[in-house]
Amino acid sequence: MASARYYGTGRRKKSIARVYLMPGTGKITINKRDINEYFGLETLKTIVRQPLTATENVDKFDILVNVHGGGYTGQAGAIRHGIARALLQADTEYRPVLKSAGYLTRDPRMKERKKYGLKAARRAPQFSKR
Repeated sequence: MASARYYGTGRRKKSIARVYLMPGTGKITINKRDINEYFGLETLKTIVRQPLTATENVDKFDILVNVHGGGYTGQAGAIRHGIARALLQADTEYRPVLKSAGYLTRDPRMKERKKYGLKAARRAPQFSKR
């Protein structure tokens, strides 16, 4: 942990998070706001902290995040992905822990496109016999 700043890009759905890890006290800042101010739901805060909990680094790093696109859930997932990647830069020994938990995998699930002849991606017009 010689260098002062570690970077990781996280993505999920339409969200992209740029995550910077600095040695510190465990303060998480998202878009210049505190995590408690940014995310209302406790589950989203837990999702963001998962890689830190898995590697036992909850109060060892200050995290600065710039995130845009998508909704809150997608953003929380993107931040988690970014934190996991940044932790790898900080110390490569975290890789087995993060990989087995699935935090390094980019979630490929995206919104399905609407098809012609249908009302939505899979929703067909109502069928009537008569």
